[in-house]
Amino acid sequence: MDKTSAVFGGVIGGVIVLVVFALYLAPHRLDTSQQDLITTNEQKLETEETAIQHAGEISLADLFDKSDDGVVKVSVRKSEDLPSSRSLGSGFVYDVSGHIITNNHVVEGSQKITVTFLDGTSYKAKVVGTDPYTDLAVIKVDVNPSLLHPLPLGDSSALRVGDQVAAIGNPFGLSGSMTSGIVSQLGRLLSTPGTASFSIPDIIQTDAAVNPGNSGGPLLNIKGQVIGVNTAIQSGTGEFAGIGFAVPSNTISKIVPILIKEGKYKHPWLGISGIDIDPDLTSILGLQDTRGFLIVTVVKDSPAEKAGLHGSSETKEIDGIKYQIGGDVILSVDHKDVRKIDDILIHLQREKKVGDTIDLEILREGRVTNFELTLEERPNGNQP
Repeated sequence: MDKTSAVFGGVIGGVIVLVVFALYLAPHRLDTSQQDLITTNEQKLETEETAIQHAGEISLADLFDKSDDGVVKVSVRKSEDLPSSRSLGSGFVYDVSGHIITNNHVVEGSQKITVTFLDGTSYKAKVVGTDPYTDLAVIKVDVNPSLLHPLPLGDSSALRVGDQVAAIGNPFGLSGSMTSGIVSQLGRLLSTPGTASFSIPDIIQTDAAVNPGNSGGPLLNIKGQVIGVNTAIQSGTGEFAGIGFAVPSNTISKIVPILIKEGKYKHPWLGISGIDIDPDLTSILGLQDTRGFLIVTVVKDSPAEKAGLHGSSETKEIDGIKYQIGGDVILSVDHKDVRKIDDILIHLQREKKVGDTIDLEILREGRVTNFELTLEERPNGNQP
């Protein structure tokens, strides 16, 4: 990212040794009274969520009062032998069964996870599911359901630039800290740690202060609904510089239930790489406007190759810059215009799953044609 970088510094503490496995606790069987209490709390939560949907905006002070008991500190030890391998992040209660949402990079490689609520009570947690491609993770605490206060999820697709938001978490280990700001922009791409060049699409950008230790905590709208999970900052120092990023709540709503059920999420995959059409390429290719995505490489045995898509076959130089050309240009996906790769990735994230078909409008050698692909699960690679 030019001179600055996206810092997944929501974790505090030096990590010297990473031990790549997670602590799993023995399952706990609920008795009848506990199960009845969970059912009652779930019904209460549904009633509260309905009330929130019809409620107006509240003050920041009231927002904190109604949300703080649902935000937790996530303490992680990645080596029993090295105290310096301890780190901190944030999380929030998802349901009364004890599931807590945080970032994958917060708990990755953990040996021991401890969750601490705002009142100071702490509990051991186990990893339930992780997804490095969206940097989401679900952990679980085994506690009395009456102690859990889930935060309701909002609709991130309803956000607008300028909407007021607040972040609650544990920056630098300072529990229960809240900052506020606005939505600075929507639909950003954010590179994920450990997945090379793959990026999380549809990211929320905010100027609410997010610092190391905030990762995994909620970004809330002014109604008290979670509309994102704070994930990274853009900074040259590793500390807040005015730009923070959050994974949107609609991505959470789609992926977290699968993580709870199956432990992982299968992302749909095309198997291509390329570049967005710029003015130079528009001139080279004889296009009427600057739109579309030029396929440079088609991965072997991918859905794109099976459908017959073509990658670039020649190179042309303009102003000392070499461009690979001759590949197919994607003009639209499922009849939605493509201006850049972001449009493809966001569509896959929001609308598609493994096994779905997708219709691509392709420009090839001056002619427009349509190709239908069946999406497969993304392997451990970097192409969309």
